[in-house]
Amino acid sequence: MPELNFAEGETILIDKPIDWTSFDVVNKLKFALKKKYGAIKIGHAGTLDPKATGLLILCTGKKTKDIQQIQDADKTYTGTFFLGATTECYDSEKDVNQTFDISTISQEDILKCAESFIGEQEQFPPAHSAVKINGKRAYELARQGKEVEIKSKKITIKSFEISAINLPLIEFKVICTKGTYIRSLANDFGKKLNNGAYLHSLRRTQIGNYRLEDAFTVEQIIEKIK
Repeated sequence: MPELNFAEGETILIDKPIDWTSFDVVNKLKFALKKKYGAIKIGHAGTLDPKATGLLILCTGKKTKDIQQIQDADKTYTGTFFLGATTECYDSEKDVNQTFDISTISQEDILKCAESFIGEQEQFPPAHSAVKINGKRAYELARQGKEVEIKSKKITIKSFEISAINLPLIEFKVICTKGTYIRSLANDFGKKLNNGAYLHSLRRTQIGNYRLEDAFTVEQIIEKIK
């Protein structure tokens, strides 16, 4: 690992573990940095859901000025959809709330469905998301049982490859613009097949020119700070 000057400013590539929030990672590093150097500015460039793993970029010091530019870059994801069921939050964080018969869905149906999503479109973020509504996070309102009205956002799916089909699981690779919710893509995918689907697993592999293979674990960065 190269020498890092956290106080001056660094762009840190982390491989986020499952069940950690993006803020968990930031807080863990913030605590370690404060203990060693005192208060240092730190933030992340693009949230990953707790059930997602992969590339999370953190910036410290002067490099925090680059956060918006990094967030605006295209993202690449790999993962799996579970076909034939839905969950309230569109991923595996909550239990299945509805099941569907998938016996008549063919491989051709699945490939055509993926192809139909390529291009610019309006997408509705999940109710259980970090989108702000009147100053409150959508997931906070949803957890309180309140009706959440979320506006659609314009996104572009630049590439949507089906890597393998082993029903009920469908492996995929997606390249998309900022603001794209792969959870919503999973839910919409199921609907387009007149069925149901949720995001079973997700791994972010690239943001702009930053790649997951160049990332470190949280533990490796903590050791570097120490």
